[in-house]
Amino acid sequence: MDAPPTARQHCASLQEALTHFHDDRRAGLAQAVAWGRRLAALLPTGGRLLVAGNGGSAAQAQHLTAEFVGRYRRERAPYSAIALHAETSAVTAIGNDYGFDEVFARQVAAHGRAGDVLLLLSTSGSSDNLLAAARAARAAGLGVWAMTGPAPNPLAGRADSTVAVRSPSTATVQEVHLVALHVVCEAFDEALDAADRAAGAAVLSGKAA
Repeated sequence: MDAPPTARQHCASLQEALTHFHDDRRAGLAQAVAWGRRLAALLPTGGRLLVAGNGGSAAQAQHLTAEFVGRYRRERAPYSAIALHAETSAVTAIGNDYGFDEVFARQVAAHGRAGDVLLLLSTSGSSDNLLAAARAARAAGLGVWAMTGPAPNPLAGRADSTVAVRSPSTATVQEVHLVALHVVCEAFDEALDAADRAAGAAVLSGKAA
């Protein structure tokens, strides 16, 4: 049975967006690799990754933190990564007392420390609660990263660096975000492996001396 036109269009949209992600050195593959390497320097020294999103982006945020607290491919130490939306009692208490726009910002103020990283996922790049979280992160001295749909958008404008997916389709943006998150994990593990090899070589060199 032939695939319906909508299915073909979906696949074509994803293929086009992935091509842009691969080729765009400013806001695509290279940026995701750089993020993974940065986290490999931050998390093993006690730094923390905070992640937030709404709806499908919340699910992807939680997917990412599971990879760091658990593992991606190989056995390794667990690292601190928190999906802010998963703190259901905090989210509902803050939403009830302060409004939904503050559900992430107050958690950033509570958990974030200078030098930590806040990663915000949004297909629109305009969610008020994520914009408030970005403001809170800057006030606390955190780095702010964003994964969004097409730029420019408000969230990209408040982030230190952004992976912006060039597609008008929300589904396609989310699919490429998942690819980008896995690239971050791969780059993180590769950087840890390289650091371990360098440390081992230094030990052997010291023994030889």
